[in-house]
Amino acid sequence: MIHRLYSTLATFKTLEFKPGFNLLVSERHRASTDLQTRNRAGKSSFIQVVHYLLGSNAGTDSIFRKPALESETFGMEFDLGPSRVVAERRGQTQGRTTVLAGAHPSWPIQPGNAKGAPSSLSTNDWRAVLGYVWFDLPADGGAGYQPTFRSLFSYFARREGNGGLRRPEMQSSLQQVWDQQLAVGYLLGLDWRLAAEWQKVRDREKTLKELRKAASEGAFGEVIPASAQLRTQLVLAERNSKRLQESIARFEVLPEYRELEKEASLLTQRLGLLSNENTLDRELLDSIERAMSEERVPNASDLDRLYAEAGVVFPDAVKRRFDELRRFHESVVSNRRQYLESERATAEARITQRTSEMSRLDQQRGEIMRTLQSKGALDQFQRLQQESARLESATEMLRQRFQAAEQLEGVKSELELERGRLLQRLRRDLIEQHERADEAIAVFEDISSSLYEEAGSLTLIPGDNGLKVEVQIQGDRSRGIQNMQIFCFDMMLMRLCAKRGMGPGFLIHDSHLFDGVDERQVGKALFIGASMARDCGWQYIVTMNEDDLPRTLPEGFDLKKHMLPVRLTDEREDGGLFGIRF
Repeated sequence: MIHRLYSTLATFKTLEFKPGFNLLVSERHRASTDLQTRNRAGKSSFIQVVHYLLGSNAGTDSIFRKPALESETFGMEFDLGPSRVVAERRGQTQGRTTVLAGAHPSWPIQPGNAKGAPSSLSTNDWRAVLGYVWFDLPADGGAGYQPTFRSLFSYFARREGNGGLRRPEMQSSLQQVWDQQLAVGYLLGLDWRLAAEWQKVRDREKTLKELRKAASEGAFGEVIPASAQLRTQLVLAERNSKRLQESIARFEVLPEYRELEKEASLLTQRLGLLSNENTLDRELLDSIERAMSEERVPNASDLDRLYAEAGVVFPDAVKRRFDELRRFHESVVSNRRQYLESERATAEARITQRTSEMSRLDQQRGEIMRTLQSKGALDQFQRLQQESARLESATEMLRQRFQAAEQLEGVKSELELERGRLLQRLRRDLIEQHERADEAIAVFEDISSSLYEEAGSLTLIPGDNGLKVEVQIQGDRSRGIQNMQIFCFDMMLMRLCAKRGMGPGFLIHDSHLFDGVDERQVGKALFIGASMARDCGWQYIVTMNEDDLPRTLPEGFDLKKHMLPVRLTDEREDGGLFGIRF
């Protein structure tokens, strides 16, 4: 239980608590209107101070790091196991908690002195001590997903500002599913390790989802389509790569390949030139044949007949000259025919020579071409090797993508199987731990039936995403009913933990928990809390506005007996818990 809350801040209102039910009231001044509230009186700040002294984070935005408070010390005297401990903390040295009294030898970590300063512990070590003593947590915190002191304790001092009054099974709106399942399972005495295993499955599923998302967005170059599609692409790529490699294995490099290519080209050019020259000579032979057929000596009888017909009689002298001319002309024609014969023979000889040379050159060119066809050049071989390397690289990438696709599809199947196995283990755990589960259900029903005519229900549902805690009370859509679900849930946890000797020994409820709750239910709730605290030996602390105090109370239940002597108000600057405004 908490005995005392104090501060070196001169205006701070020291709060002293007693066993059982304690009511911290914020008064309404007689002159206040309905539009004025006590929201700045410090009721929620009281819960913040308790959390602060029990190891909550105190970042730069914390009220305890404000200039008005950072040099002030806040302290609390409370029971921690068999010891009555006095612990203090200050904003300027927020990373350490001073233990002025009550350190027990059984603590896993003992406070130490630094340069003559009082014994203190780092924030992490202080949490480890609190978790060890109150919740039997390992001092080293364990590895992986483990219950933590801060998560468990927050169910016993919910903070409205953190979203702790929204759902019974969650103590913060930022609390993750695994932490909620793990914490509730631990407090109920169920196998909390199942929640840790479920979160590992969710982590792997998240990784799988991110990989698939990255693939769809092209982050891996279209890494992971369906494995069946990749299998077809891989088979074809491997076949093409193998064929090219076999071609390379049969490839023979000819060092003179380029020289032979040039020689074959020159031979082709020479063959073309010879063919053209033969064509010209054949045309020449045709001309010679025509000329030789046209060259002949004129017939003398034809001339005589011509002259006779003309009536001309040639004298003998003229006839002799004509014979001489005819003989000259015959000589010219004979010489011409001899020349043409010589030219024809020369042309035919050239054609024969060229034809023979063309045959030889064509045979030589054929040998070169056969050599080029059977062997290749070095640069061609290198290009083939480069192409083979490119195909092999593309094939290997396809192979990796195929393996990745198979692995992801396999992981998905494995995760589905693992979820099924975990679900079976959870069902088996609920059967094996049915006494604890049944007790939680029964206690919740008892508490809710004390508040309402129709009892509410607590249902522990094993699902494919872990343990689901479902709380129902008739009319649970209203804000007030939802808040009473949290009240019943917290009372159930407190009662079960007290029975098992677990927990801080106190439960704190902020006034916001009773917003929207019917006055009669508020009175019953306070009576139930006071009665359970008395019967179970723990402390119940409630903060409430004066005008929200229920007037209808169970018989014999007097709230004034449980009110703290310190009253808060925001009517004055010094009326709040800190006595100042900042």
